[in-house]
Amino acid sequence: MKNIYLLLLLLSLALLSACDELFEYHPNQIILNEDERNLTARNLARLQNQQPGDTLHLLVMGDTQRFYDAASAFVDKANTFPYIDFVIHQGDISDFGMSQEFRWVHDIMKRLKWPYLTVVGNHDLLANGRKVYQQMYGDFNYSFDYGHTRFVFIDTNSLEYNYNGKVPDINWLGRQLLHQEGDNWQQAIAVSHIPPYDNDFDTALERAFHRTLKESERVQLSLHGHIHGFRADFRYDSTLLYLATSTVKQREFTYLKVWEGGYDYKRVAY
Repeated sequence: MKNIYLLLLLLSLALLSACDELFEYHPNQIILNEDERNLTARNLARLQNQQPGDTLHLLVMGDTQRFYDAASAFVDKANTFPYIDFVIHQGDISDFGMSQEFRWVHDIMKRLKWPYLTVVGNHDLLANGRKVYQQMYGDFNYSFDYGHTRFVFIDTNSLEYNYNGKVPDINWLGRQLLHQEGDNWQQAIAVSHIPPYDNDFDTALERAFHRTLKESERVQLSLHGHIHGFRADFRYDSTLLYLATSTVKQREFTYLKVWEGGYDYKRVAY
């Protein structure tokens, strides 16, 4: 009988060891496989192997949170497009900032034919989400050039920092928009989760954010999520469009075309 109990104990330990990655023993525990780390760098590397055309083709979506069926349906629809340069996830990947939520969404998004890049959302900063996002994706603020356009992804989740006057980082934003002699990019697009007119955005930085984009003379378009609805308006003047894409819960995304000096967008239901 003792041998039977010993055998059962050994089998139980073996199963727990083999399946360790399936369980989060604490909500703040971070369990990631190697291929789930540094996803921003991995997807940027994929972009470097692509040849951008005169017109860029992008899909913009986001606020996946717990809407896994809708996110999966988005991927199915996205994969019907003949060609997309990359997909932008507008943040709120997770709902509660737990690593398993991020993993579930990535398991869906990795089925895309195209690279996808993310900006951090306010829900992604809850609980242990800050560490999860940094380990799984990378920096909250980053920029890259693709063809004629620089894309600037910036954390605008001011409320999650108690409106400390440092988020968004206006100085960092301004530096990314400085065009140097010899640069190949001619224009820039800003990407963030919370639009500057929202209550979760630090009102003390609202005008500075817009002014920084405008005075660069390189930005015509700023992309956002968060409001769970579609909104496109020239909020502050006629030169810069603030374009918010709805949550995937509404089964809608934005198809964006960008060329040097211009852009076009279309709401797509699925």
